Amino acid sequence: MSDNGSPPKPEGPAQTEHLNIKVTDNNNEVFFKIKRTTQLKKLMEAFCDRQGKSPQSVRFLYDGQRVQGTDDPETLDMQDGDTLEVHQEQIGG
Repeated sequence: MSDNGSPPKPEGPAQTEHLNIKVTDNNNEVFFKIKRTTQLKKLMEAFCDRQGKSPQSVRFLYDGQRVQGTDDPETLDMQDGDTLEVHQEQIGG
């Protein structure tokens, strides 16, 4: 038991089946609750739908690495409360 009388929370990556993920494009913040095994393609498409953006016009980054639609929170070792950044895709140099 912890100090407040409730049982201690489990530690480690198998805490919960769902994660709360924040997606931000520096203007908007959208929160998603997804399963650890859900492909991030669903989250990316939902964000673009809500913001009226084309999925081809933006890129998603997690810890500075580009996120692919086939990635999921487990493969990226994401934790509850992590943030995905959305940036405008730039063409040319």
